[in-house]
Amino acid sequence: MKGTYTILLLIASNTLMTFAWYGNLLLRQHHISDSWPMPLVVLLSWLVAGLEYCFLIPANSIGSDINGGPYSLMQLKVIQEVISISVFTVIAMMCFQGQHLHWNHIAAFLCLVGAVCFVFWK
Repeated sequence: MKGTYTILLLIASNTLMTFAWYGNLLLRQHHISDSWPMPLVVLLSWLVAGLEYCFLIPANSIGSDINGGPYSLMQLKVIQEVISISVFTVIAMMCFQGQHLHWNHIAAFLCLVGAVCFVFWK
């Protein structure tokens, strides 16, 4: 069950972090933040990133074998990277105009899945 909680918390964390990093572009695309000064954009991003940490830290704590979880630090990091690129891809395709998934993006994603297989290989 700790593994499932870890994955769900990482999905929530990466969703928030994607919006912290790229949300300003989404706001600009919809002409919401056209006149906002950059310090305000940075502050808003940091607020979202702060909320993201409320999911990331517990995910790592619950999931780490140091605390009795099922994953080593290397496994946690590789899982997080695959979740990150997966969440980013879904958000980019759903929210941003003109973003398309190409064969090389899929090939890169498959390489990341391969990394997960290698990191779990005993």
